Amino acid sequence: MKNKTLAVWLTFLTGPLGLHRLYLYGRYGLASWLTLVPLILGSYGVLRARHISLDDQLSWLLIPLLGLTISGYALRAIVYGLQGAPAWNARFNPEEDPESPAGQTNGLTVFGLGTALLVGTGVLMATIAFSLQRIFEFSV
Repeated sequence: MKNKTLAVWLTFLTGPLGLHRLYLYGRYGLASWLTLVPLILGSYGVLRARHISLDDQLSWLLIPLLGLTISGYALRAIVYGLQGAPAWNARFNPEEDPESPAGQTNGLTVFGLGTALLVGTGVLMATIAFSLQRIFEFSV
């Protein structure tokens, strides 16, 4: 039985690593392994910018991948958390009752939604600001 609260927190905290997909879909889902690609590329961009400098154009392209990946998984956590119990149980617990407690929203789910919204919005805004600043500096 897949718990919605656990799925929200796994998606928010470990989304780029794909652990929520392993929890929800099992280890055979290809998408759970492909989520590592933008995480690794974005992390390489951050390391490259720290070692070379922020003037490196390749890091300009790679760093936003990390921010977009993190904010995308915060959005995915919000989508999971806002699903109603019948929709959640029909998708992830088809053998259970539509009003099963696993799909219910509780206080931890709401706290996870708020945290994902706060962090996801902050990371997305920082990514957009960083990207626009680099584009402006390059064009001047």
